[in-house]
Amino acid sequence: MTDFYLASRSPRRRDLLRQIGVRFEPLVLRLAQPRGPDIDETPHEGESAAAFAARVATAKASFGLQVLGMRHLALHPVLAADTVVTVDGEILGKPADRAEAAAFLRRLAGRTHEVRTFVALARGPAARPELFTAESVSAVRIGALSEQQIERYCAGGEPYDKAGGYAIQGMAATFIEHLEGSFSGVMGLPLFETAQLLRQAGIAELP
Repeated sequence: MTDFYLASRSPRRRDLLRQIGVRFEPLVLRLAQPRGPDIDETPHEGESAAAFAARVATAKASFGLQVLGMRHLALHPVLAADTVVTVDGEILGKPADRAEAAAFLRRLAGRTHEVRTFVALARGPAARPELFTAESVSAVRIGALSEQQIERYCAGGEPYDKAGGYAIQGMAATFIEHLEGSFSGVMGLPLFETAQLLRQAGIAELP
């Protein structure tokens, strides 16, 4: 029995939802050719991190309802999220290669940056979906890092599918000097806010 779909490829978001015992199924949206991605995840010129995260998360959730119809799947609500790492007002996405991952860590080392995760739930008809939203904003301070630490970290596979180029739940936990906010939010799905949203929508039984 499924209560909702999760429109995300992230294994971390799936693990977090399993942690709180809700019933869901993954809904994978298209990323690449030949027709291109289902959702434009490129920041628009002048778009703030908050606006970008909200746009992408709500677009994923809303489009997910259309996908259900196209794939002839049961019409359950669709949950989606987007996580954005910013420093100096600039969004740091997922690093394309080892050099970019190392460059990200050099910028983040010895200072505090912001991690913002926006969560959206869409239900009802795809043409006029009902939306429930929540947001988590955290401040993360990474301690001073040596070039050797950065190179060792980037030699592994951990940085490359993570916003900002690090995983707080992985080896990068040893870099985190201070966290103000939500650990699960920095991972990619803030459980407090997500649980509140699911309760508000009345689609999951939670304590």
